[in-house]
Amino acid sequence: MTKLDARLHAHRSDLADISLAGKVDAERFVEPRLMQVVEPLVTVHKAQRSDAMQLTQALFGETVKLFEEEEGWAWIQLTKDGYVGYVNGNALTPNIVAPTHRVAVPSTFMYPDASLKTLPAIPLTLNAQVTVTGESGIYSRLSNGRFIFTAHLKQMDDVESDFAAVAEMFRHVPYYWGGKSIHGLDCSGLVQLSLEACGKRALRDSDMQEATLGERLMVNDLDSLRRGDLVFWDGHVGIMTDEKTLLHANGHHMMVVAEPLKDAVDRIAARYGQLTSIRRL
Repeated sequence: MTKLDARLHAHRSDLADISLAGKVDAERFVEPRLMQVVEPLVTVHKAQRSDAMQLTQALFGETVKLFEEEEGWAWIQLTKDGYVGYVNGNALTPNIVAPTHRVAVPSTFMYPDASLKTLPAIPLTLNAQVTVTGESGIYSRLSNGRFIFTAHLKQMDDVESDFAAVAEMFRHVPYYWGGKSIHGLDCSGLVQLSLEACGKRALRDSDMQEATLGERLMVNDLDSLRRGDLVFWDGHVGIMTDEKTLLHANGHHMMVVAEPLKDAVDRIAARYGQLTSIRRL
């Protein structure tokens, strides 16, 4: 049988998605249940342990396919980008509420009342999805009974036009492997969340993005780049904010920085290798 990428296909030796029957070997196949994330920011782990590697994160309001829940751990697949991993089962609910709005700023809060002085205030991050049921002054009432500052929301189909401008809002955010929020993110997480705010879907990891996003440019022509071009190395990606400046989350600075592309190319080449491709959306 053809080997499928386990990051994007839910299959183990003992259990697999029923849609993969005949494509993979497994002891049994199951029909997944659709669940919704009810925690602000949920770590998707590589294994059923709290100290297992963080692969990515799930945001409030997004849906997942649930294949198994055991001892508090849920084996899931994110419906947005297809990523597979393990999350805390308490972060999910079977009661799906269709979102009407998305968080359109890097971070905001849900309050128990229509007042910024009320507690507990629960943080939400860019691209979190909420359901608005009414208005109370400058606040929107949500389906869970909480309130959020209306100006921090946009309707689901009201998307941004410049994904590089979205990414620029995250300058100086700390580097965090598998992260995709204002609290910390990695290189491909920055690309994914910025494109998502513009209504464009992107896969999670840099190798996936390199294989699927945009059109390939000549890798040795660094003088004709423009805003929004994606620059790839083996295991890394950055966003051009103009013809000479690269914005990227990286482990050298341990944060999101904008720096001359030439500086990044020279530094990365000395340790990891040359550019592998440039993609234009």
